[in-house]
Amino acid sequence: MSVIANILETVGRTPLLTSPNSNQADEGQLLFKYERYNPGGSIKDRAALYIVEEAERRGWLKPGGTIIESSSGNFGISLAMIGAAKGYRVVILVDPKTTSANLALLKGFGAEVIVVTEQDDSGSYHKTRISLANRLAREIENSYRPDQCFNLLNSEAHFRTTAREIVEACSGRLDAFVTAVSTGGQLGGISRYLKIYAPEAQVVGVDAVGSAIFGGEAEAYRIPGIGLGWTPDNLDVNDVDSVYKVPDESAFLAARAFARNEGILMGPSSGACALVALKIAQELKPGQRVVCMVSDGGDRYVQTLFNDEWMESQGFAVHADVAAIREAARRLRPLGGKPVGNYKPELVRQLDVPESTLRLNAELRDAALGLGTAVPE
Repeated sequence: MSVIANILETVGRTPLLTSPNSNQADEGQLLFKYERYNPGGSIKDRAALYIVEEAERRGWLKPGGTIIESSSGNFGISLAMIGAAKGYRVVILVDPKTTSANLALLKGFGAEVIVVTEQDDSGSYHKTRISLANRLAREIENSYRPDQCFNLLNSEAHFRTTAREIVEACSGRLDAFVTAVSTGGQLGGISRYLKIYAPEAQVVGVDAVGSAIFGGEAEAYRIPGIGLGWTPDNLDVNDVDSVYKVPDESAFLAARAFARNEGILMGPSSGACALVALKIAQELKPGQRVVCMVSDGGDRYVQTLFNDEWMESQGFAVHADVAAIREAARRLRPLGGKPVGNYKPELVRQLDVPESTLRLNAELRDAALGLGTAVPE
């Protein structure tokens, strides 16, 4: 029996799962990178731990310090878990859309929760949460602001760890990769790695209908953990080959279908990704492979995703069998042309992003330019 000294040592090294009841033998193989096995229950453990340990190494986060972050979901939970394990005070800024399950987990790990009720100019809460988090980081002594939206360590974490895991687990045989985009860390870091070390793989981004990451006007949508009103700095759209925007109902129904037909729990954003990945698999040949990121488990959405009354209150159907999901996947169409960015550099000034983050980002960009084809350590 092996003994693990600290819960944080279990971050990463998550499995790839097949989906034999939904994926047919005459098409490409669909594999799920199942991030629920991280100790905090999601892929966000990876970037959160990487950023915190880099801040410790640089002396930005000292013993007894405070971690302050804007997050309505998994990243905040990951930081709360890490803070509990390492002895930091953690303050998380959420909004009214944050689920009661996520609030309970944040508080269960000992985090202090601030609910931001002021909407920003897009009708969301992202900008007002970020702006307040930056102000608190200036006011609270010995505090550190991970800043998942603007801190390029977010994508760097996935470039150096998650992406390598995927390529090694596939023994280099990877034809397509699918993941969602919100703060851009996963898609940005993994796509950059694949363009260097698996350039034959098609990189597919998944967004919500109503998100403005790839242009257009931001509108309300129900899928949590996906979408944004602008293109995050962690994502270089030039590394993305195609993008699919998935409607709310399709994402929720796909997640429910994979739970019922495969025994695989996933949240709505992963349901959107799974639907797109199934579409890609249908277009691939036997022997080819698509890997789909499943960022967390569906147990955090029992009051919404797996609640029939809630689904009906949203005007959503409740049941979808394998045939229906396969047909919904087949009907999906990517956005036309090469993906374009909706970058808004003025937000750095408007939201008062910390100077330390900007200096770090400049350093990381310089290092990336000099990376060439060197294998990351």
